[in-house]
Amino acid sequence: MAVTDLMVSPAPQQDVIDLRKYLSVINIHKWRIFGLAILVTLITVLVVLNIRSQYSATATLLIESQQAKAVSIEEVYGMNSSQQEYYLTQFEILKSRSIAQTVVEKMDLTNHPDFEVKPGLMTRLRDLLPFLPTPESELTEAELAHKAREDLITEFQSRLTISPIRKTQLVNISFQTYSPQLAADVANAIADAYIESQLEAKLGITQKAASWLGGRLGELRAQLDDSEARLQAYREKEGLIDVEGVRGLGAKELERLSEALTEARSRKAQVDGFMRVIQQYGTDKIERLESLPEITAHKGVQDVKAQQVLTERRVSELSKIYGAKHPKLIAAQSELTAVQDNLRNQIKKLIAGIENEAQTIQETVNSLEAEIAKAKDLYQDVSLKETTYQRLEREVETNKQLFDTFLSRQKETEVTSDFNSAIARFTDRAVAATEPVAPKRKLIVILAFVATLGFGVMLAFVLDALNDTIKSPQEVEGLLAQRSLGFIPSIPHKKTVDLPIHTFFSDQHKQYAESVRSIRTSLTLLALDRSLKTIEVTSSVPGEGKSTVAANIAFAFGQMEKVLLIDADMRRPTLAKRFGLPAYQPGLANIIAGREQIDDCLVVDEASGITLLAAGNVPPNPLELLASDKFNEVIAELALRFDRIIVDTPPVQAVSDPLVIAKQMDAVVYVVSADHTRGGAVRSGVAKLLQAENNLYGVVLNKVDMKKVAQAYGDYGQYGYYHYYSSSES
Repeated sequence: MAVTDLMVSPAPQQDVIDLRKYLSVINIHKWRIFGLAILVTLITVLVVLNIRSQYSATATLLIESQQAKAVSIEEVYGMNSSQQEYYLTQFEILKSRSIAQTVVEKMDLTNHPDFEVKPGLMTRLRDLLPFLPTPESELTEAELAHKAREDLITEFQSRLTISPIRKTQLVNISFQTYSPQLAADVANAIADAYIESQLEAKLGITQKAASWLGGRLGELRAQLDDSEARLQAYREKEGLIDVEGVRGLGAKELERLSEALTEARSRKAQVDGFMRVIQQYGTDKIERLESLPEITAHKGVQDVKAQQVLTERRVSELSKIYGAKHPKLIAAQSELTAVQDNLRNQIKKLIAGIENEAQTIQETVNSLEAEIAKAKDLYQDVSLKETTYQRLEREVETNKQLFDTFLSRQKETEVTSDFNSAIARFTDRAVAATEPVAPKRKLIVILAFVATLGFGVMLAFVLDALNDTIKSPQEVEGLLAQRSLGFIPSIPHKKTVDLPIHTFFSDQHKQYAESVRSIRTSLTLLALDRSLKTIEVTSSVPGEGKSTVAANIAFAFGQMEKVLLIDADMRRPTLAKRFGLPAYQPGLANIIAGREQIDDCLVVDEASGITLLAAGNVPPNPLELLASDKFNEVIAELALRFDRIIVDTPPVQAVSDPLVIAKQMDAVVYVVSADHTRGGAVRSGVAKLLQAENNLYGVVLNKVDMKKVAQAYGDYGQYGYYHYYSSSES
């Protein structure tokens, strides 16, 4: 049978999150997760019970947007209280270091027990190791005192909270410490210190402003007088009376001349175009010229042409009646000739008039351009004078406004310099709290429990990701790409003692026996197209229970067939001891070496009815014996006597014996210890078998923990049926 027929192709991977897998991981480790969470929660409870309670007190201030004023005066203090930045500035002042230092000194918090600086971990370590240098050892007493005071102020600010109330002028001042009364006193003291500092700052700035304004007034008065004198001198020098009126007349004159020049240039362009056509046709080509629209549109030409049409009609009529020498016809022809001569004369006069008009229009255009140039020069001169005049006038106006502003501000500042209006006032004073605000013991305990649960779940996922062992038949097919023949549940027993070899027949372990029968069924179904008479049982590493699996498969087949169980592990044989045979029992090694006959080495197990062939005396060269022709002859002879031969071999990763034996077997069964053997070792062993021989029929998953299976797949999953039926039979 080809290897491709024996290997089960892995299912195509899909980008689908298998929620059942994650839930199964959590379900398997749930008690560990809950145990860790409860342990950490208990430790957290003990810790939070030993933390001192802290109390908070809150005072509420109303910061005035418009302070009371003795007279109407703009705020000399430099604040625009209608802006949002004004309130943000006040909040930052409340949190400032200067306010904190004022309250600390006023309340003598340096000596208060709530502000005693306790030594930290590093300080304690330095105390235990006095030979280590410390940064404080190089400071003087004054520097140490300054550092201690700064640290105290920093600690004070860390306990202070300024919380503006949205869409109001109110702000909450909260302070947190271990004493409820101290918290209330400090909150009120901060508000008082803020109000006093603002009043002092306003008073000092107002007095400085009054002094500065008085000094500036003299300079501003001199500047105003000088600017007025320069304006008057310029007006007299240029003889200016109404600059705006003169500029308006100049603008109107420019506009009139520009319109006239535009019309003249337009007419000149028309006449020039007509003259170019006349020059192109020629002045003597009357017949061509009289077709021009400018000529045909002339009234004199139109009248002559109308007379010509009438004369031509008359000549035509008379020529039909009279002969060529008739006096009437001759008279009519003479009249037609006179009319045609008159038409030529009219056209020539019209052309001459147009030529004269072209010269006249050119002179008009030149005259208008000269007048416009003069008007522009005059307008620019007036504009320059007006610009200089307006600059001097603006300087006078600016100096006058500045002088009036300073004079008004000085008078108002002098009047209000001794009027103090509070920038803020209390709406609620802080009172001593009755309930602590920190630590939030319940919240801390709940968060510790929830966080530990999350950490436990994450740790379970990490451990599951790091665990590359084979845990289920699905992983056998998915990770190893091999057929899963079945699994054998784990039976609790002492680790130092092997599982009783005849557990298969125990009434207490029907689930165990049923799982072995399922493996027998899988092998039987695989043997429909060929006889699997010789079956090798091996594993990756020692301790996976391959000998137990081989014995149980033999028991299962022994209920229907004549079965021989061979212990081919000549390096560490175990079956003889587990079946109660003496250590000197001759076996396979003796037969191959030719020291014993087959019949002398076969032993029938009365409990199961199968025949056992022990390994015999441990030879120094097991691999040479198994690779010899004698071994092949022995297997061939035994195959004639028994319906099924089960061969227990050493682990593949330990020695090469299983690879040699596999060539003489009809099928190889690979045993993997569930949740124990690393996936890399299993894949390596399977690869060795496939390279040596292609008769690997499948994998048996041994020592499966049914409790974990039930947790992972549910009590009535595919792995719970054994338990269900075995319970029903019981």
